[in-house]
Amino acid sequence: MRFISSAPLGSASWLLRLRSFASLGQLITILLAGPLTATPLPIVPLLLFVALTACTNFAYGWWLMRWEQPSSSDETSVIPLRVAFALMALDLVTLTAMLFLSGGADNPFCFFYFVNLAVGGVMLERSAAWTLTNLAVMGYVFLLVHSWPVKGLSVRTIDPPLILFGDLGMRDLASLIAFIACATVITFFVTRTSRQLRNRDEDLRRSQAERADAMRLEGLTTLAAGAAHELATPLSAIDVACRELTRHLETVDKPSSIDDDLRLIDGQLLMCRQILSRMRTAAGDAVADQWNRTTLGDLIDTTLEGIRDPHRVEILEPIDPWTPEPDLTGVADADATTGDSDTPAWERQPLWLPEEAVAQAIRNLLHNALDASEGDQSVTMQAARVGKELSLIVVDRGQGMSTDVLDRAGDPFFTTKEPGRGIGLGLFLTRNVITRMDGRLQFQSVPGKGTTATVVLPLVPRP
Repeated sequence: MRFISSAPLGSASWLLRLRSFASLGQLITILLAGPLTATPLPIVPLLLFVALTACTNFAYGWWLMRWEQPSSSDETSVIPLRVAFALMALDLVTLTAMLFLSGGADNPFCFFYFVNLAVGGVMLERSAAWTLTNLAVMGYVFLLVHSWPVKGLSVRTIDPPLILFGDLGMRDLASLIAFIACATVITFFVTRTSRQLRNRDEDLRRSQAERADAMRLEGLTTLAAGAAHELATPLSAIDVACRELTRHLETVDKPSSIDDDLRLIDGQLLMCRQILSRMRTAAGDAVADQWNRTTLGDLIDTTLEGIRDPHRVEILEPIDPWTPEPDLTGVADADATTGDSDTPAWERQPLWLPEEAVAQAIRNLLHNALDASEGDQSVTMQAARVGKELSLIVVDRGQGMSTDVLDRAGDPFFTTKEPGRGIGLGLFLTRNVITRMDGRLQFQSVPGKGTTATVVLPLVPRP
């Protein structure tokens, strides 16, 4: 079976492997108990319990091979853990039954209770592991009260062969206390250590992902800087040629469309320079670290300066009343909050952030929303404040995104646009700028109804 060869610690296949070895070990122990120790045992019932463990393990392996894991989870997802808990609880019941037929609490194989508890502590959540501990304690109490003595194993020999509660002595009570103490210590430390290891693995994966993102950003920054440097010369040449052509054609009779074309070329040249500058800023260049004292209204104005089809972007008033708090940032001066008395209060909210970088990040979201909205459908942007956080909510009326697309939104070079309309870097760069400010970028989408993108920024900047 393919799960036996490779079994990561704490995974569903790891449990499958352990149960396979346990079934084999139980079978060997039962078959060798008679010839080696001359101990009479009820072989047939014991073999039936071994067969039960083997059959459930085979069914578990068959189920694992056909279990379809979600794309965003691993072998420790919720459903396999529930199945694993049921199997481990069954193993405890089976172990109790086998010990009942072979001497009860006097059987040295009672120590395997602790093996089951250690396995549960590694693989299961804390509550489930403690449930197994309680089940093991109840099983051990049952063996102390009721068991089938076996000659050579049982310390006590009573006729009839059932040890009743009144027959428990100091030795049994001490054994019970020691069992409970050992089970508690094992479960506590194993679950705690396992949780710390899982947290460390998550931190390691997170740091590796952040390092990979940093390397990609470094490459993008180099690309943007190189593009800006290489394109500066031809753009300057085109700009000079355009101005010279405009000057020579001033005294020449020409159709008005030529003047329109020259103005268009000049405007597109200016846009190219702005795009190159914003590429470097959004990619994490040093410009992104230039923090500015500004207001929410100025940030929105800066965002809308480079928007295509600005008439399709509708800025909505905040739903809740808004009173600016000038002392939230600790750096804004009085001029940042006074302004014109006719200016809405929410627009006078002082901010301390890299204005151009944040504006470009929000601009990317607006462009995506405009691309998703068909025809002349408008896109809305609304500000909101919750405590010491500022939210900017961009809503489009497009076709929305599926769950798979939402999971990959923000991955570099992933795009659902037609070839030539995007290279899949807008959301990636936007998320990078927002997260560097301890902010969050969230998406909510309903297929066929549109998408809501929310940028959450702290009003109090990180020191």
